[in-house]
Amino acid sequence: MLYKTVYHSPIGALTLAADETHLVGVWLAGQKYFGAAYKEPFIERANHPVLQKAVQWLRAYFAGKRPEITALPLKLQGSPFRQRVWQILCKIPYGQVVTYGDIARQLVQEQGQKSMSAQAVGGAVGHNPISVIIPCHRVVGADGSLTGYAGGLQAKSWLLAHEGVQIK
Repeated sequence: MLYKTVYHSPIGALTLAADETHLVGVWLAGQKYFGAAYKEPFIERANHPVLQKAVQWLRAYFAGKRPEITALPLKLQGSPFRQRVWQILCKIPYGQVVTYGDIARQLVQEQGQKSMSAQAVGGAVGHNPISVIIPCHRVVGADGSLTGYAGGLQAKSWLLAHEGVQIK
């Protein structure tokens, strides 16, 4: 069974989803790939313990605190490549950004490959099912500009400004 609740944040309504024991999704209203990995319907359950914990995490984040991602039980569905990219996203510090190319270079080093396209990384970043908490908003273009965000560039801009990032 999958459960959901809606949290009204400064960037709009966020739908949170969980299975019995893990947070499986956080999506902005209208977000690209909303619930893409899940075919069964979500059952409304605001009092679900995992969803309540995620709401507390989001309240702290939007209040300017820096809650740890590890405080939440996360379960991500995706290919091994996407999973690795999402793990890298989790390590980007609050208030800092990296480029898609930076992540591609890290993966090249880890995997001993000759090259990897930043576009492949961008595809994995864009399919992040746990927005805001897994900070895909902290990934920018090679020149530091805002590029692609499944929840919209306005939300990405707001999140980065909230974290004190100077945006080009």
